Amino acid sequence: KKKADEAWFEGLMQRYMEICSEAPDALKNCDWAKIGELADRNHALLQDLTVSCEELDALVVAARSAGALGAKMSGTGRGGLMWAICA
Repeated sequence: KKKADEAWFEGLMQRYMEICSEAPDALKNCDWAKIGELADRNHALLQDLTVSCEELDALVVAARSAGALGAKMSGTGRGGLMWAICA
């Protein structure tokens, strides 16, 4: 999809870099709410890239519904696991 729509990919990379630039301060300050927000934003990017799957998306939604501050899939190529920030 990168080659087919370079503008889409550039926008996605911009969003990714914004997340990456915000993460160090959030981690340094133990700002769990911000880390949760960044995890949610990153998971949305992974969904846009179509590397997530229904099962992992359902687990992310379940974690958020149970009170997690944020959640995202992790792993390589369709993930295999998810993690959540819980308070």
